[in-house]
Amino acid sequence: MVIANIISYVLVLLGAVNWGLYGIFDFNLVGWIFQGPRTAGSIIIYVIITLAAIWLIISPIISGHGLRLRMREEKMKAEENS
Repeated sequence: MVIANIISYVLVLLGAVNWGLYGIFDFNLVGWIFQGPRTAGSIIIYVIITLAAIWLIISPIISGHGLRLRMREEKMKAEENS
């Protein structure tokens, strides 16, 4: 789950940068990379970023412990001892 959280954070940050560029400079980075905002590649990236955002919303609920980006020290120590 830690890896999924990190990947989701990176994807959501990419989406935030794209929105920032679009809002400030009217430049769509994803659309530019994939030669248009409604191409198959752009749509796939937009859907992946949306799924990453949804994951970041529901993962604390699933885990019951809040959002974690790294393993707790107790778990790491327990794994080392076993």
